[in-house]
Amino acid sequence: MYAVLNLIDTVLWLYWWAIILVALMSWLISFNVVNFHNQIVRSVWNGLNAIVEPALQPIRRFLPNMGGLDISPVILLLIVGFLRDFVHRDLPRLVGL
Repeated sequence: MYAVLNLIDTVLWLYWWAIILVALMSWLISFNVVNFHNQIVRSVWNGLNAIVEPALQPIRRFLPNMGGLDISPVILLLIVGFLRDFVHRDLPRLVGL
């Protein structure tokens, strides 16, 4: 059972970093630090967006319009952090470990 909990924690940890990478890449692309016309950059961006964007869209629907500021990645990071904390602390007690 610990192996399953470790796997869930690892997946959540990797998802955490994917969210951070999407946020950083969006800044780098918007400030023209990274060229989006580069095939590698576009492939990485499309791959990370395909992973993270389905979770960001429902959050964006509930947030009010804040101009150009998008805090949905921060909220998603908080949710993933709470899930990781749940897997570490509460889930082992709930399943009897």
